Amino acid sequence: MSKIKQGIIIIVALIACYRLYRGLKKINFNSKYEVGQKIDSLNNVIVYYNGGVDNVEKRNTRDGYNLGLEFQCVEFVKRYYYEYYNHKMPDSYGHAISFFDKSITDGQLNAKRDLIQYTNPSTSKPEEGDLLVIKGSFFNKYGHVAIVSAVTDASIEIIQQNPGPFSPSRETFLLEKLASGKWEMKNDRILGWLRK
Repeated sequence: MSKIKQGIIIIVALIACYRLYRGLKKINFNSKYEVGQKIDSLNNVIVYYNGGVDNVEKRNTRDGYNLGLEFQCVEFVKRYYYEYYNHKMPDSYGHAISFFDKSITDGQLNAKRDLIQYTNPSTSKPEEGDLLVIKGSFFNKYGHVAIVSAVTDASIEIIQQNPGPFSPSRETFLLEKLASGKWEMKNDRILGWLRK
């Protein structure tokens, strides 16, 4: 078999594997929950189960304002800010990773979201209600967003929607006050947090 044919076979196999992988991320493998089932809440804002992380039901809007794709992580944080803070973001679109603007310095306004943005580490300690942004990974290029639901001097707890079919709606990260006086969440995927 020629090298060209071998190369074509490898490319076709890789494309097929990628499509299979993308398709599997839409399936709910956890029979304990149904898509759209209420699984948690914070300040009476409900977290819904989404099944496979790439599952999309429909776009959720309120009063013409885009909250995002139903049961995705972005939809929960935007719905939380809309329902709890009566906050509408000037830019109501984008994946989770787009919520954090790397060109903005610590403690400055993120105009697209109309929120103050803090970097990890930051001079400002995270607070309950902050919107936490996690960068993408090999398996999730879109990143992830969640809401800080509790804070101590040693950790934060987040509440999240669509972390995966078997992942919990709440997760804890270590928090440390550095010698510089800055607060750092001990997870290199956490880009920072935004605050009303």
